[in-house]
Amino acid sequence: MAKRRKEVFHKITDRYEFDIDTMEVKEDHAHLFLTEPPRYSPYQIMEIMKGISAKLVFREFYEVEEQLWSDGYFVRSVGDKVTSEVIRQYIESQHQEQLDFDL
Repeated sequence: MAKRRKEVFHKITDRYEFDIDTMEVKEDHAHLFLTEPPRYSPYQIMEIMKGISAKLVFREFYEVEEQLWSDGYFVRSVGDKVTSEVIRQYIESQHQEQLDFDL
């Protein structure tokens, strides 16, 4: 299912002109580092990403509806103290943590 969710995220970002810089999708959550046009607020971006991905994924994996897409999310912009590289490293570390857990 994680592979399918990645495909769905790519479809959405292509449609709305978002660029995925870094992405890590796990079975129960996802981390996305996006660049998007300034016409969208962080709230709108989350509504688009979560709303559309939920509809598409639930059509194929209806049994996970209760497990995914909670109301919460975290948004952080890039600035002086939190650079693009810091965010990329954090997202990439999530993949390594999953590999360590799987061993």
